[in-house]
Amino acid sequence: MHYLKQIVKQQKSGIACGCYSACTANEYVIEAVLEAAGGDYAVIEATANQVNQFGGYTGMLPADFRDFVFGIADKIGFPREKIILGGDHLGPLNWQNDSESAAMEKSDELIKQYVAAGFTKIHLDTSMKLADDDKESRLSDEIIARRAARLCKVAEAHKIGEVVYVIGSEVPIPGGAQDAEHISVTSPSDFEATLQAFKEAFFAEGLQDAWESVVAVVVQPGVEFGDDSVDEYDRDAAKSLCVALKKHDNIVFEGHSTDYQTRYKLKELVEDGIAILKVGPGLTFAMREGLFALEQVEKAIYATRSEVKLSNLADVLEAAMLAEPTNWAKHYRGDEHKIAFARKFSYSDRARYYLPNPTVDAAICTLMDNLTKVEIPLTVVSQYLPNQYKKIREQSLAVTPQALLKDRIRDLIDDYLFACAGNHTN
Repeated sequence: MHYLKQIVKQQKSGIACGCYSACTANEYVIEAVLEAAGGDYAVIEATANQVNQFGGYTGMLPADFRDFVFGIADKIGFPREKIILGGDHLGPLNWQNDSESAAMEKSDELIKQYVAAGFTKIHLDTSMKLADDDKESRLSDEIIARRAARLCKVAEAHKIGEVVYVIGSEVPIPGGAQDAEHISVTSPSDFEATLQAFKEAFFAEGLQDAWESVVAVVVQPGVEFGDDSVDEYDRDAAKSLCVALKKHDNIVFEGHSTDYQTRYKLKELVEDGIAILKVGPGLTFAMREGLFALEQVEKAIYATRSEVKLSNLADVLEAAMLAEPTNWAKHYRGDEHKIAFARKFSYSDRARYYLPNPTVDAAICTLMDNLTKVEIPLTVVSQYLPNQYKKIREQSLAVTPQALLKDRIRDLIDDYLFACAGNHTN
């Protein structure tokens, strides 16, 4: 039985367990996720704009991403069979300016490559309008479901193992909202209508067996984040939606944009049936915090040593973002000072797109090399990475820049592990 079906089964038996899904293509983050998993399963997802048949912004095809993740797993001795590879927002996300015919043809190939590469958690996302859709009216559940069923049929024809599906029409945009001030919880009636529309579309395509592998529906439980704000989960506001879920024995909810919820809010989400928690920018936000902290450690250690070339990471990152503003310009608003601040510190973490940039990557390598060459004073670790300082003193963490960085990411991962641990609710 697929790991996510086990999660659903346990949820329905009264055990408030869940899993988090790390949407990331960053090597440090993936390594931290796998190390934190121990011997348990780890769910790692690629998004359609990140990885697709044209390379996405990472330059990777689905098979390349699989090999990338497996290579990291092999390096640290993590078993490949414990990795659940997921595809997020799979559909015409990248081709919204195309006609339905052209966009769905590309989406067919996208789905085919994902399942053929061994991805087994497939989020069918056809919630976006295409060029020939009516711009003045809401895209109906029937159209969304029909397009999703088409993609599911492609997946069923090309899968190489058991695949589970996530569906839904109330799907937040990848990476967080640009405006988090107008978030409303999915109504029970909208949830039921979506579920019925998808079921009818699947059955119309002869996908009755595949329907049994639909494990989750994406809803909006009232969580989102913007540049400098977080909509925290309010379980009272989501109560009627979560009660509606209890009528369905084989599905749970998947919550997107759960980044930056507290560990206790994350646990409430899982307890209320939002059993799959998606997190992406929050992971690289934590990594960026760790890198900036390590840069301060570097500056403190080498303050009087002019012969050493410092990484100047924050400045290098800023220069790279200014040189190529495509990945942040449409997302940050305000005057030049507010936008400059957002480039470094926004919750939406558009800086993550620039970490693979050759100059930024070189600066990170310089930072790590400089800190590897010296014995890092614990007093400076205490100043800039206090959580990691405690673990070092408790002899549970090595004093290396790589260990410090991954453990800073682990601070966030631990919140998700805490939330997903199963507890009986009956």
